Amino acid sequence: MQHPGLAVRLRAARVLGQVLKGAAFVPLTETDLADPRDRALANCLVTVALRRHGHLNHIVETLLSRGIPARSGLFEAALRLGLSQLLFMPGQADHSALHLSVEVVRTDKRAARFDRLLNGVLRQAQREAEKWQALEMALLFPDWLQKDWKTQYGADNLNRFGEALLAGAPLDLTLKEDDPALIEALGATKLFADSVRITERDRSVARLPGYAAGRWWVQDAAAALPARQLLLPAGARVLDMCAAPGGKTAQLIKAGYEVTALDNDKSRLERLEENLTRLNYATELVQGDAVTFRAREKFEGILLDAPCSATGTFRRHPEVLWHRFEEDLVGRVKLQRAMLTNAIDNLAEGGVLVYCTCSLQKQEGEAQGTWVLHNFPHMKSDQLSTNVPDALRGNVGPEGFLRTHPGLLVSGVDNVGDETGRMDGFFVARFRKV
Repeated sequence: MQHPGLAVRLRAARVLGQVLKGAAFVPLTETDLADPRDRALANCLVTVALRRHGHLNHIVETLLSRGIPARSGLFEAALRLGLSQLLFMPGQADHSALHLSVEVVRTDKRAARFDRLLNGVLRQAQREAEKWQALEMALLFPDWLQKDWKTQYGADNLNRFGEALLAGAPLDLTLKEDDPALIEALGATKLFADSVRITERDRSVARLPGYAAGRWWVQDAAAALPARQLLLPAGARVLDMCAAPGGKTAQLIKAGYEVTALDNDKSRLERLEENLTRLNYATELVQGDAVTFRAREKFEGILLDAPCSATGTFRRHPEVLWHRFEEDLVGRVKLQRAMLTNAIDNLAEGGVLVYCTCSLQKQEGEAQGTWVLHNFPHMKSDQLSTNVPDALRGNVGPEGFLRTHPGLLVSGVDNVGDETGRMDGFFVARFRKV
């Protein structure tokens, strides 16, 4: 008779196996596993394996001198899940981690012949658990990011990045209206402006109060900062470049602007429209390329949330750390500059351009802001310090650019303490065409 937990581990191993090949992690739903407890366990196993990916790399390289066997199917995924459960999930029974990991590989013809190897590695890791549980935080990240972030943010922040990665991200929402009763019903804490944070919840996002009525949307507190920097009068014509999935578009509509939402992907535009419909918002949607788009009339404001490495989102998408490579930055920087150039061309005299990325890489943030100032004499930096929360003003640099990162502890913001005061990594610059 099959062990009742085998189906959960097998499903988790298949999902992790796809992520190891480069896919994004999409949490399992009711369609995948009907029992909410099984589903929660499977998602937890995969999530821990992804957050501990760097540590697991070090452990696997040490214990498997010849590396992962070639053409071994689910072997690597099963091994990583077993190590995650044995070493980093207190409260889970060791015997189930050992037994079920072996059973997972036995279900796969390519992996089955390595069942003894898997069992031996897991048992050795179990004996040496204290050593593996004490690995330094920096090992959670690829070498190139360790070096880059240590230089830009310092060793202390690199450790905080590790803490933030392991802790994961709370759920931040942007409210359509400031309603204390709704905030209380959500069990949320107000951060700043219209952003609130939920640190503990017992239900899916779609079942939270106010979701069906369209009273809020999911948006990290850092991601909500750029759209607030336009500071234009109501009715101003604003272009949201690369608009999907629509959180910033919703902010611009809420601010009273006449918004054109641009995206080059039809399916992403459809998703954006669905999101706006739930919020009872509507605006002009245009499918087009942000590099070549030309409007008949120039805009008073443009928000460019440019495609980037997305390394600033690693708390909620830990796989991005291992799916991004230093050599890829060159192409992304070139694309961002092409979009910036076109945005400036579409901007009216006296207009405001806000450029942002969810990247922690200086090449995609600070360096791009400096590039604009050096190459477009008619573009001037507008200081952001007058329109960011008090707790973040120290993160506005001398050029007027804002930088947030997951090591930043936004303490003193209402009742949010240090342990929940983190946010995604974002770069924001505000320019005026003079």
